[in-house]
Amino acid sequence: MHRPVLRTAAIAGAIVVAGCFHDAPITVDPSLSNQPSFAATPHLSVAAAPTTKSYIINFSGGLPSDLAAQVSAAGGVLTSQFEQIGVAVASSDDPTFAGRAAKIKGALWATEDMVVQWVKPERVVEAGEIDAGEAVTVEPTASFGAAETFRREQWVPDALSAPAAWDAGNRGAGARVAILDGGIRSTHIDIAPNLDVAHSVSFVSGQPFNFDQARDTLGVCNQPDGFWHGTHVAGIVAAPGQNIGTVGVAPGATIIGVKVLHCGSGSFAAVIGGILYAATPIAEGGAGADIINMSLGAQFPREGVGAAQLAVVLGKATTYAYQRGVTVVAALGNEATDLDHTANTVFLPAMSPHVIAVSATGPVGFVFGATNFDRPASYTNFGQSAVGFAAGGGDFVLPDQPPPNLCALPRNPSGVVVNLCWVFDMVMAPCRGSGASNGSYCWAAGTSMATPAVSGVAALIIGKYGRIGPAAVEAKLRASADDLGKPGNDDFYGGGRVNAFRATQ
Repeated sequence: MHRPVLRTAAIAGAIVVAGCFHDAPITVDPSLSNQPSFAATPHLSVAAAPTTKSYIINFSGGLPSDLAAQVSAAGGVLTSQFEQIGVAVASSDDPTFAGRAAKIKGALWATEDMVVQWVKPERVVEAGEIDAGEAVTVEPTASFGAAETFRREQWVPDALSAPAAWDAGNRGAGARVAILDGGIRSTHIDIAPNLDVAHSVSFVSGQPFNFDQARDTLGVCNQPDGFWHGTHVAGIVAAPGQNIGTVGVAPGATIIGVKVLHCGSGSFAAVIGGILYAATPIAEGGAGADIINMSLGAQFPREGVGAAQLAVVLGKATTYAYQRGVTVVAALGNEATDLDHTANTVFLPAMSPHVIAVSATGPVGFVFGATNFDRPASYTNFGQSAVGFAAGGGDFVLPDQPPPNLCALPRNPSGVVVNLCWVFDMVMAPCRGSGASNGSYCWAAGTSMATPAVSGVAALIIGKYGRIGPAAVEAKLRASADDLGKPGNDDFYGGGRVNAFRATQ
């Protein structure tokens, strides 16, 4: 049954500026099931002692054949080799290890890995629960997806002209989208039908791909129930449209869970490993993704050592994905930052090479009939040098209405959905919920929510035209997008707000 919840939960739903790195590096445990088996898999271990640290070593070309011995001679243990991009990961308790490792033949430098809070707490509101028994009957002439329980709360598909694409038979069948994020609720009724469990993996030590947690009020990662950012993102891409809950932008696409975060945090090594795994064909032991969705990001210095060096290695991973024919889409962040005029900073991975960066739009007063879905969201980062495209990410700035400040929209097949009036301006999609629930839904807002909408349109393109490659996918996105703001490339919209129908014509 639908149980409206009139409270706001502080759960992960957006992007954070990188700051402190207090956690031990989050790494991969080779004993986990559903681990990728190809050569680039980072078989890492959580530090055995407080002084043991993880390091990334960048090489100018291929890796030496005796790399393990050379790392050992430098005072460390080789824990992973990314042969495709000439990068290795090692652990050491020697404080001089980075300098010693940098002298290995062919090495450009070695630097300590970082654990980053890639997704921060943001506004999330629970919508309630349903079960498969509540499925409704679609009239033969009804538009695809129109009978979903929460379809009338979903303004994003309409903002992108997605229903017209669906009714023309374009639903993304055959496209594979890797969700690099936290854990995905694999048993959710709006996730399970399109989830490729066999190729879903975790790059987080001790945690399967289909598990996540949230932080409590003290910031401790110990809450098993709640939002689950990756579940919400996956549903926006490809909730299947089965007359149960919601419908994704590409309801026929396949989603692959690639867990690189836990409680919103993850190491550079985990994110890099996830990109390489997702972009590698199945025949070579990878996920065989056509699209990588990264609704995660953080701000770093452009120059110097440490994070700036790690950014270089991250760029090698996104370039590898591009070269393997994979379209990479990432959130641009939620700090309302003008990235054209922010000195010595870069937002990653959205501004990494060959990545489509996504800004967010959202209405104010959707529940009252507002139809300006292309208004730049109050929080979105922007800048002509950064934005690739815009899509609906929602907002939460509608002023409170007179008490009790409650509004309602119709719920299919009958009844209403009741919540605070401003909540309806956010994005509705599946979420984890609590206990044994497999049918929970939430509203959330952020470029995290806009990014999977763009990935969904990219999946529609691939479903229609085949695996045409990232350059061709981006060209079709650009040629079909609605040119908003000033003509041409725009601060807030980049190449425009994506249009699902025109992208498939």
